[in-house]
Amino acid sequence: MGHPSYTPPWFLKNGLAMTLYAAFWIPRFWEETTTFPEPPYQDTIFIGANDVPIFGWMAIPENPKGTIIGTYGITGELDNQWFLQLLGRKAYAQGYAVILFDWRAHGKTALLSPALTSDGIYEGQDFVHIAAQAKAMGCPPNFWFTAYSLGGQLALWGAKVAENLAPELGLAETDIGGCAVICPSLESQRSLSYLDSSPVGRHLDKGISKNLKKLAWLIHEHHPDFIDPEAIERADSIWKFDEEFIIERLGFSSVEDYYKATSPLYFLPNLKKKTLIIYAEDDPLFDPTIVPDLKSACKNNSAIDLIVTRYGGHVAHISNKSCQKLAQDADIWWAWNRVFEWIKQHETATLTTAVAV
Repeated sequence: MGHPSYTPPWFLKNGLAMTLYAAFWIPRFWEETTTFPEPPYQDTIFIGANDVPIFGWMAIPENPKGTIIGTYGITGELDNQWFLQLLGRKAYAQGYAVILFDWRAHGKTALLSPALTSDGIYEGQDFVHIAAQAKAMGCPPNFWFTAYSLGGQLALWGAKVAENLAPELGLAETDIGGCAVICPSLESQRSLSYLDSSPVGRHLDKGISKNLKKLAWLIHEHHPDFIDPEAIERADSIWKFDEEFIIERLGFSSVEDYYKATSPLYFLPNLKKKTLIIYAEDDPLFDPTIVPDLKSACKNNSAIDLIVTRYGGHVAHISNKSCQKLAQDADIWWAWNRVFEWIKQHETATLTTAVAV
């Protein structure tokens, strides 16, 4: 895929600096970085795989030209995920219907159901279920799945299962346009081992685990018989959280088996849906040895467009002035801008093919 080269501001040419800047500084003023207003969202409850209720926001503009379905990373909820809200603003302003949702065990979805996370096994199906119900509510194809970080892993699972699941749910297989993800989690075991190999990484793990505990306590508060409070106390790392709460319920004998079964790196060579992956070499949350394996996994799969950047940190990909000018971007959000550029290219290609036929 042809694209402008990405360059960050000079002081963010470090993956950890970029990641911390986006996590702690930008949330204070992110709304000033865009001219687009918040879409007129309506609270909506979808029914996901295994009849799990999924809470989401939905906004449909006049004459929508497609639908963006998105979620966020390992922790959070719709109200505080500004990077996802930014996506929603951009999508709606460009004429797309937008659905943003709290995935399993997160936000208001956690209040509706005690269903725990599965790193894509069920969340991928949730994406397709949401698309099928959204179509009946007036959201048109093509449906584009998008997310970042661990959410990116879930969206990739959505692309994986869409081909077979869409027709079962009353969708045309072609209704699912594809998947676009930013810095997705691709190989959980290697990345968590890498994270825990340094003091900074262990600190990041502890911070994420603290938020995972909050999720667990939230579920316990609303579904007290579902989660053991002592297990919540023991879950002092991401790995331990999955060991305590996830693997037994999903039928895995170990965390290692669970991570191997759910990591997208292993199914990328066989992915058939059009997919865009944007990935930064200096992402401090993921093992850097994944990068060559990612390139190898995508190399012979024409369905995947892979953009690997030297800089970008975890998810943010904030661009400098010269980069914005080169890319003809109106703002600093290089990765989201490439996502929409890519979707438009594939919409045009689909339309051209349809006209030719």
